Amino acid sequence: MGAQRSSFDKLQRDRAKKAKQAAKRERRQDKVGEDGTAEPWADAPVITDHQGDLSAAELLVMIESLHQRRAAEAISLDDFEEEKAELLARLPID
Repeated sequence: MGAQRSSFDKLQRDRAKKAKQAAKRERRQDKVGEDGTAEPWADAPVITDHQGDLSAAELLVMIESLHQRRAAEAISLDDFEEEKAELLARLPID
């Protein structure tokens, strides 16, 4: 029988994950294009939490922005897959 993880351990993991996400978000926002202007996706909405309600159109804009960042190699494949899965999970199903 495996040991149960405490809720305190889960809380620590969640805090570490959120801190890592915030650091990634900050690095992405600080990136500037080679010509000195902000990248086209710099003003795209950023996932801040899992609780907010966004419309399907807003989520699709965020997914499109994510694809543009991946095409420009601004994010790794792992980050791309993780963020895309988060966004697709939030799409409302009618």
